[in-house]
Amino acid sequence: MKIKVPFSAAIAILFGLLVLAGYFIEIPWLSDLHNMFLQWAVILAAVALLVGIANLASVHWTKASSEQNGSFYSAVLIISLLITLIVVGYLGPTAEWSLWIFNNIQVPVESSLLAILVVVLTYAAMRLIRRRLNLFSIIFIGTGLITLLGIAPLFGVVIPGLHGAFGFRTLIAQIPAVAGARGILLGVALGTVATGLRILMGADRPYRG
Repeated sequence: MKIKVPFSAAIAILFGLLVLAGYFIEIPWLSDLHNMFLQWAVILAAVALLVGIANLASVHWTKASSEQNGSFYSAVLIISLLITLIVVGYLGPTAEWSLWIFNNIQVPVESSLLAILVVVLTYAAMRLIRRRLNLFSIIFIGTGLITLLGIAPLFGVVIPGLHGAFGFRTLIAQIPAVAGARGILLGVALGTVATGLRILMGADRPYRG
């Protein structure tokens, strides 16, 4: 066991350095290795996705066959999964029936989840007002109300100054919202780089058993 962990760490560091060097050093054989390793990674990610789907189906099959609480929903999930795999696998993802499943089942389900999310956020905002009323909570709630009224006017009443290219809602969506989203993306990118460097240096070894 003591030999296995350093060997696996050395293999991971070697492959990581080769892929990283392929981005900065223009050598034909290094570029070929870089592209080959990336293709292997895509294939492994697809296999991992299939394993996850199989595990999901297995768990819900066990739950549906044992008549536990929520077994009906597990049966619906398995039936939907089989129908979707058969239709999309046989006809293709751009076929008429495949698009019908997406437009009439997938899109309404996602819209319903987003509607539930709006209700949950509204409830969270009300609890925030009751428990912690300060400047930041007022800014959060006011920004949310302005954005909602700008997207979907209440009873069709258009409030002046909210709509249009220079409206208040547009300014919120294009300046502070975009800045916050870019800040989150930069944080994710820096965290990913830091994690990759720790793996390359052997400080983290998530691949060992």
